[in-house]
Amino acid sequence: MCKVSLVIVLLIALVAGSATSRATLAQSGDWTTYRNARHGYMIGYPTAVFEEEPQNDNADGRMMVSRDGTVRLLVGAFPNDDNLTLEAYRTFLIENNYASAKIDYAPVRQRWFVLSGVRDGTVFYERVTFTCGGRLINSWALLYPQSEGKRLDRLVEQIARSYAAGAGPKGDCRTE
Repeated sequence: MCKVSLVIVLLIALVAGSATSRATLAQSGDWTTYRNARHGYMIGYPTAVFEEEPQNDNADGRMMVSRDGTVRLLVGAFPNDDNLTLEAYRTFLIENNYASAKIDYAPVRQRWFVLSGVRDGTVFYERVTFTCGGRLINSWALLYPQSEGKRLDRLVEQIARSYAAGAGPKGDCRTE
């Protein structure tokens, strides 16, 4: 009976320790938050995994690449100049970016959707959010080798929790 209690206590400590380690990692300097001044979105990512690429000239987005070059985190926003609906943009992505993919997770809500699955051995997770009454399209995607799935699936969840879609530089949906 005492051994069982000790094992249970050790398991609880291990689980609590793991949760604490993850929380500490997320709050420490091991994570950084990229904030986009032009569109107002932000996303966190582990600096131990990604190196930030130089900023684009148009300041719409960023790409972070893993140190070994196999994992990519892309984040951006752009005006919806074609006045696409959420469903029309989703269909466009499926037909053009993920035509040969096996999509296994694809929730759709009023202002956002996710497309996640596998294409040619690469796992993708893309979240798209329409803000400012559909005038601004915010998006982030994580792409990684299918062989890294178990390790990086948890990273998707952590990045998703850190992401906030933007509403323009002052948060009021004005572009300038």
